[in-house]
Amino acid sequence: MSDQEDLDYYIMFPSFPPSPKDPTLTTGGQDQREEFVFVYEEDKRPVVVLLGWAGCQDKYLAKYSAIYEEKSCITLRYTAPVECLFWRRDKMPYIGKRLIQVITDKSLDKHPIFFHVFSNGGAFLYQHVSLAMQQANTPLKVKGVIFDSAPGERRLTALFKAISAIIGGHPVTNIPMSFFITIVLSIFWFLEVVAHALGRGYPVQTNPIALAEETYSWPQLFLYSNTDTLIPASDVEKFASRRAERGVRVQLVLFTNSPHVKHYATYRDAYVNTVCSFLHECLTSSNSECLESSQNHGEENYPRSYTTVPSLTKRVVLPHEATKLN
Repeated sequence: MSDQEDLDYYIMFPSFPPSPKDPTLTTGGQDQREEFVFVYEEDKRPVVVLLGWAGCQDKYLAKYSAIYEEKSCITLRYTAPVECLFWRRDKMPYIGKRLIQVITDKSLDKHPIFFHVFSNGGAFLYQHVSLAMQQANTPLKVKGVIFDSAPGERRLTALFKAISAIIGGHPVTNIPMSFFITIVLSIFWFLEVVAHALGRGYPVQTNPIALAEETYSWPQLFLYSNTDTLIPASDVEKFASRRAERGVRVQLVLFTNSPHVKHYATYRDAYVNTVCSFLHECLTSSNSECLESSQNHGEENYPRSYTTVPSLTKRVVLPHEATKLN
């Protein structure tokens, strides 16, 4: 990917104001129509940036962006190329900077912005977007970040499963190819660790778990599962606890028995209400002055002092809340 190449992104500008007949707000007997319809001034509508998982097709990511578009939010969808996530990671800083440029070029930098990132692929991309924001002259008005099935420690077993899912096909060809690619990438990882230890090579950590030390302190929502075979619940909870210890307002929502990045498919109503509640709270929080102060502190690139009282809440979504199929 050269600097002249553009990104394959998608931006949606839904109608404003939203239609009063919003099916996602009436399912399951939920009476939360007005609370979750984000009707603000046209130039202040929330923007949700969705960063897909490794190998994610846009038609799948579009199902998630539709949640926000039905609330009249502007959405931007992008998934980093698989090769950039695994073996051409030196291209990721450019992608992060280019995404920030797209947001500013489309005049979205004046809107309140949220990031919704999926799995370690999305978290890794967000890591570079965060770095690009620190380097930008005009920081974005980010109000919060949603981590869906992320982040988690890098493990060979998780890498193998991720590669296998991306390749697909018959197990006879899938397993040997996935195993070979996993071995090759593990060697790359080892060399990166050695180079980093020696103070050489790739200047930015390539492990999304390093986001625990992120400069910015806007609120974060974690959507995860106790049966996720790629990103263990313990990884997410450990990461979230470290963020809370650093003064970040953290919400944990554990979906019982739902697969990796399949919480929405399993718990549609609970999922929609959870993400919309998070946006609503971040936009209307009575603690906005404190949040704005912590955000500005990060935007100015000063070393942050963790004086805010840690705040972490956890909710468990039980199986009886799963979406009932007709």
